[in-house]
Amino acid sequence: MTYRIASGGKQYCFASLRELLAKASPLRSGDELAGVAAQSREERVAAQACLAAVPLKRFLEELVVPYEEDEVTRLIVARHNSAAFAPVSGLTVGEFRDWLLRYETDGVVLTALAAGLTPEMVAAVSKLMGNQDLILVAAKVRIVTRFRNTLGLPGRLSVRLQPNHPTDDPRGIVASIIDGLMYGCGDAVIGINPATDSPAACAALLRLLDQMILEYEIPTQSCVLAHVTTSLRCMEAGEPVDLVFQSIAGTEAANRSFGVDLSLLGEARQAALSLKRGTLGSQVMYFETGQGSCLSAGAHHGVDQQTLEARAYAVAREFDPLLVNTVVGFIGPEYLYDGKQIIRAGLEDHFCGKLLGLPMGCDVCYTNHARADQDDMDTLLTLLGVAGCNYIMGVPGADDIMLNYQSTGFHDSHYLRQALRLRPAPEFEAWLERMNLLRAGVFLLPASPRHALLAPKSQPIPFAPKPD
Repeated sequence: MTYRIASGGKQYCFASLRELLAKASPLRSGDELAGVAAQSREERVAAQACLAAVPLKRFLEELVVPYEEDEVTRLIVARHNSAAFAPVSGLTVGEFRDWLLRYETDGVVLTALAAGLTPEMVAAVSKLMGNQDLILVAAKVRIVTRFRNTLGLPGRLSVRLQPNHPTDDPRGIVASIIDGLMYGCGDAVIGINPATDSPAACAALLRLLDQMILEYEIPTQSCVLAHVTTSLRCMEAGEPVDLVFQSIAGTEAANRSFGVDLSLLGEARQAALSLKRGTLGSQVMYFETGQGSCLSAGAHHGVDQQTLEARAYAVAREFDPLLVNTVVGFIGPEYLYDGKQIIRAGLEDHFCGKLLGLPMGCDVCYTNHARADQDDMDTLLTLLGVAGCNYIMGVPGADDIMLNYQSTGFHDSHYLRQALRLRPAPEFEAWLERMNLLRAGVFLLPASPRHALLAPKSQPIPFAPKPD
């Protein structure tokens, strides 16, 4: 179908809904690299005005990635809930934006609507919204998940403790974990990106994390962010896997480039569920995404990167995850050029994920060759805190020495929790109080090396990996 509009005395024509979505998207370098971006500001405004008049029902009729070629498209079509969609089924994209911003459209209403929305619908409406609109609507939605603690409650902000080490040195990892716990980080997950994807190395890290959690009775969950097939091998070998991790994208071909498909993800989830390691819940999956992943894999089908990112959330919600994390600035300036584009993308991702019913976190980050700095990250961190982001990253010194990028540090959680009066997950907060790290909402530094977290334990942590 062709979409036309007259603007400023000029006629604009968009050959498909896919082209219209791309041309209406706020400027970013990845869309320019793909050759799908608007050629001028005037064309972008015209595309946005044209998109505002498109009925939401149109997204159920015109698919941006062909049904026959893509299992993600087939998943989106199969899972659409027409009854949940009914309250907004008669609206255009522009009217949907206005409806989302109404006082009466609260979190209860939006949670009930999630199953009736497709990723393309939420991507479309996000393109018509200012940053404050994205923040306001996302803040209405709370997505609560559970494994060994409760994440996403109102008034709470959790942190993934990310103790990566370039050689997986257990001494460096343990030092980072202790440092992060003393800062009150780690309630979302203690998650390590392994330096290698060897099952033996990953198993050693899993045992290290498991013993620390058991020894200190920490109400949290662990994850070694290995490929899903490595996690499956570890589970088959009886290793202590809490959460199964995988990077995912918005097209079948992009996921194939990651070495996964929907069937494999379902197999991994069932394997993790069979271990029954959760004490409060059974949400066992941890997914990471990022704008530009489909383009970098040559698997974008001519679709803009923000719409494809929203499609990745359809994959995530199929598997009822505990955590979803947009690693917003990690892929680099080829896809998000500067701080302005990173900030906008982070707010879009969080908004779209929340509308689709996902427990969204954000790795507020950038690479060293992007035109961004820590001031930009402070801005995005603050905006996401206001928007009700479930969790952020806690990286020693905000500088990941293994992945070589800049993120948020342990101390950033103190800024956000103080400024917005946010608290850790309730079970983790109680643990911090028992460990004398928190008193009446105020974090305390240990008075001496005799603090419980620094005291030697009777049983040493086994560092040596088992052979494959």
